[in-house]
Amino acid sequence: MRELTVLYDSGCALCVRCCDWLGEQRQLVPIRMLACTSEEARSRYGAIPWLGEELVVVSDQGDVWAGPAAFLVCMWTLEEWREWSYTLSTGALAPVAERFFRALSSRRRAIAALLWPDRCEGGTCKLPGAHAPRTAYR
Repeated sequence: MRELTVLYDSGCALCVRCCDWLGEQRQLVPIRMLACTSEEARSRYGAIPWLGEELVVVSDQGDVWAGPAAFLVCMWTLEEWREWSYTLSTGALAPVAERFFRALSSRRRAIAALLWPDRCEGGTCKLPGAHAPRTAYR
């Protein structure tokens, strides 16, 4: 595996901030960020049933992860978080990690509205000064 594509919700302030954070981390596997509503995402990945509903990660070899599994794969790509991805994906912590991700994901717009109340009506916005997350190769 040489590259992963993260398909994220570009209309969600929390998702945009998380993608920006991912792009700033030291990556062991390069991550390419792609808005799930973009024309490219729809043409290349439109057959993925979770597109637009869940965080989705696709490898350059065609492997697809969604939801909590995609979250762990993102962690796995990061130098500082790889060990945590192993810890959270096995044993007693796996169900905890899944519940955490599902709780965060299902409340992402409300969380964004709490964190950026003056900028994001209902947690959905274009953040001032924010840009579409970039591909970061480190």
